[in-house]
Amino acid sequence: MAAPPIDAQIASNGVDGNPPATNGAAEETTITAPGLSADEIALYDRQIRLWGAQAQERIRSAHILLISLRALGTEIAKNLTLAGISSLTIVDDEPVTEEDLGSCYFLRDEDIGKPRAASAIPRIQELNPRVTITSGGGLSNLLAKDQTHYTPYSVVIACDHDFNVLSIINTAARFAGRPFYAASIHGTYGCIFADLVQHDFIIEREKSNVPTSLAPETITRVVLSSTTKNEPNGKTTEIVTKRETYCPLILSNSSPLPPDILSNRRKLKAVSPLLPCLRALFEFQRNTSRLPNHTSQDLSNFTSLATTKSRELQLPPETLKSEFLRSFLQNIGAEIPTTAAFVGGRLAEDVINVLGKREQPIQNFALFDGENLQGPVYCLYSPPPEVAMAAAGANGLPALPQDAVMGGAEMNGGGQTMGAPAAPGQAMDLSGMNGVPPMEGFPGAGNGDGAPVAPQAQVIE
Repeated sequence: MAAPPIDAQIASNGVDGNPPATNGAAEETTITAPGLSADEIALYDRQIRLWGAQAQERIRSAHILLISLRALGTEIAKNLTLAGISSLTIVDDEPVTEEDLGSCYFLRDEDIGKPRAASAIPRIQELNPRVTITSGGGLSNLLAKDQTHYTPYSVVIACDHDFNVLSIINTAARFAGRPFYAASIHGTYGCIFADLVQHDFIIEREKSNVPTSLAPETITRVVLSSTTKNEPNGKTTEIVTKRETYCPLILSNSSPLPPDILSNRRKLKAVSPLLPCLRALFEFQRNTSRLPNHTSQDLSNFTSLATTKSRELQLPPETLKSEFLRSFLQNIGAEIPTTAAFVGGRLAEDVINVLGKREQPIQNFALFDGENLQGPVYCLYSPPPEVAMAAAGANGLPALPQDAVMGGAEMNGGGQTMGAPAAPGQAMDLSGMNGVPPMEGFPGAGNGDGAPVAPQAQVIE
């Protein structure tokens, strides 16, 4: 019989065989969890004590789809594997390059030229043999799948891809009802976008004298219920259940800042210039299907886009300074391990909280500015069509037909429509969805005779 782990021996016998000192505190209770084996309880002991056995059981049954295994994807894969998820499927068949060896510590010299995910999986597996880790092929194969391909997964994560690709994957995951994360890093800068569709979570806090109101807290968050429990120390803990409602990237990218920021000049001046720069980068990628080069033409175009995005966000002129623009442009496309570690750790932490249904999740854009050591989160939200229709019905207004909402609704003043309404007997045209091509198997993604249209590259001019 194998000896128990060293920390378990110390917990039971103390150091040098003496009983452990408790300083008058009660002895630690034994953890029990019907869905976890004794070995798993011992392995994940610290995590269970942090977020509870029930949350660990949910994590243990989670299936994660990770798209891209560069520096950022490497950190996410490491953290989720160590957390004890059930399975991790990695989509990345790009050949390993010499540059990858400096950013992905799961790769070796002998892997150069081989598929990235398949080469790294054996070493990722060593972190936690209990997790099933497989390769999901390449991106082109994934983009040819309809929403049913995403149904088996608990969470979908896409890293380091352009706006069009992220929007396609986000749309598919949303149709499947699956939480979606997009993330990228550029040198000392990074960002995380979250679309959890609709997510309920629990907050535990010491009960205050002010009763909790079961009402909306923000434009996206509402309090559903509130209960209490008495603790052994005599204090009362309040257990509050809340719900966050999300919108897809395609809407969030054209959404304004929340009213509490727009109405407060001090908060507006504090908005990070990284936000308009990231929106400008999305726009540049949509127009060119690439990252900006250090040519005078690209620099001029990007500066113009960033200035326009800053105005659209109603930011003061002094927010976007030439020094920041220069720094951001110099960082585009670079992979710095420390940035990857921070952003990847932040994303993995949020995924774990979402799986465990505990704590406030990201809503919905989290930024990282390593130059100024800032990590603000902005709620850039516009109600998706199904939420807008439900709200209209709840207010006694006539609910718009689905094709009218999907086809003609302008996106929060952005001047972009989601496609033309369908004529009777014809499929709805989704080609106007900010340049995102129609998707196989989606409602309206056909050619009028019921046959699906295969995804194809489409660039906005």
